[in-house]
Amino acid sequence: MRKLWWLIGALAVLALLVVAGPWVYGQFIAEDDDPAATVSTEGAEAAGGEAEGQWVVDAGVAPNETSAGYTVHEILNGASVTVVGSTAQVNGSATVEGTAVTAGEITVNVASITTDESRRDSYFRDNVMDVEQHPTATFTLDQPVDVSSVPDDGTIGTVTMNGTLTLKGESRPVTVETDVLRTGERIVVSGSIPVTWSDYGVTPPSLGFVSVDGNGSVDFLVSLDRR
Repeated sequence: MRKLWWLIGALAVLALLVVAGPWVYGQFIAEDDDPAATVSTEGAEAAGGEAEGQWVVDAGVAPNETSAGYTVHEILNGASVTVVGSTAQVNGSATVEGTAVTAGEITVNVASITTDESRRDSYFRDNVMDVEQHPTATFTLDQPVDVSSVPDDGTIGTVTMNGTLTLKGESRPVTVETDVLRTGERIVVSGSIPVTWSDYGVTPPSLGFVSVDGNGSVDFLVSLDRR
């Protein structure tokens, strides 16, 4: 009889773990990542001159340090988790003529994008993005952008940009709302581009213990200095 009660108790505990395990994981183990970086006015000052000229992406200055990557939602071991991957390996440039940005491009080293989980990053590089064949992602401005409304007093303006996003060798037209800050001798721009991964030939992982939504975003914050 004692063994029977012990067996019943063990089965009850096992059933509880099966039912409650994902909830416990989601509540106490899995955590959402910090959101992608956006323009901050912390420490901002009035612009140091006219915006016209040639600008190049550099590392930036905290809290507006250059970075780019992605945001996705996944179900991991039954828990709902927001994952943010990012890298500081971003290059690019922009040309401002008068009060318009007439050319601009951002290039991201996809292989260097990381999250808080190295196994996820390895699968992302080798299986999802195939970085050996497609090492970079790019955003290229397609139309001039009027930036006359961007303040020069160290506050943020909003600008809509139309361009082409290229991921895994596939290019699609996109429209992105950006925050723009002129501070001192710098221009800082951030934005988040909604993406349906299949449009770019990207297949989100679905591996049993983890599944990733078919939609997400490509995120960027770039700090530009005068060339």
